[in-house]
Amino acid sequence: MTTRLMIFGVLGLVLAALFLLPYGVSYFYIFVATEILIMGLFAASFNLVFGYTGMLSFGHAAFFGMGAYTTAMLLLHLQVPLVWALLAAMLTSMLLAAVIGFFCVRLNEVYFAMLTLAFGMMVFAVAHQWRSVTNGSDGITGFPLTEFGLGLDVQLANPLVYYYVVLVVVVLAAALLYLITRSPFGLILKAISENPERVAFCGLNERRFRLIAFIVAGLFAGLAGGLFAPFNRVASPDMIHWSQSAEAVLMTILGGSAYFLGPFFGAMVFVLLETWITSYTDHWMLFLGIILALMVMFFRRGILGTVLDRVLRR
Repeated sequence: MTTRLMIFGVLGLVLAALFLLPYGVSYFYIFVATEILIMGLFAASFNLVFGYTGMLSFGHAAFFGMGAYTTAMLLLHLQVPLVWALLAAMLTSMLLAAVIGFFCVRLNEVYFAMLTLAFGMMVFAVAHQWRSVTNGSDGITGFPLTEFGLGLDVQLANPLVYYYVVLVVVVLAAALLYLITRSPFGLILKAISENPERVAFCGLNERRFRLIAFIVAGLFAGLAGGLFAPFNRVASPDMIHWSQSAEAVLMTILGGSAYFLGPFFGAMVFVLLETWITSYTDHWMLFLGIILALMVMFFRRGILGTVLDRVLRR
């Protein structure tokens, strides 16, 4: 009980800090914090597949990009409120995840990973080549960002307002994702990751649960992409490339896949390192790679995972 109270206390302090953050930092760090929240949700959606179900996907960015493109197109051509564009982004990403997952969950381990990579690059190729719809490598830009919807009169073009919109959406999405992981469905996913044969012996359809987890993860990744397109003011094929999927993998491993908040912490470390290193050198990828390699080597369960393991052990 004491440990649980401590965890809830820390979460309360974190939420309070996030709410008060814009009052103590410049607009630059408001942008950085917004990106951390969005990428944290993206990494957390990936962790539902990776950390909870034991499936390594290298095509998760396909759903992130699908959400981004759906939001950008609806804002550009129909000028719909953002909330409806986000719901549509979740729906299209969920449908794409259902199609890709139908084929991928039939395989395991490295074969699953390679097939998700293949499907992800297929989606990337479509976004890159279908210029009449996606505008090719230039991406979709110039879409207006006017109203949120639901009767709320907020100026989304204001970075401060958009930060709070992202904060509320990400907190609600994270809470829902957490409830999913703590539900009987989530416990079955953990059992599948640890011993799929025993789950099958219990009479449960392992493949069906893996497919549902894949679809749910795609839905939340689409929401993250839907938030990222207005933030970045563009939806481009780079959001679908396998390197974007690799970022979700890195963030999850950095933070620790064994804990729900691990991907969020990993996203914070990754984005801050990228931001700070690029301000000092043009060879940021070299130094970022060295730092990330050292972190992975010395924090086997992720930074947050290692720290929490030691605290809880004491």
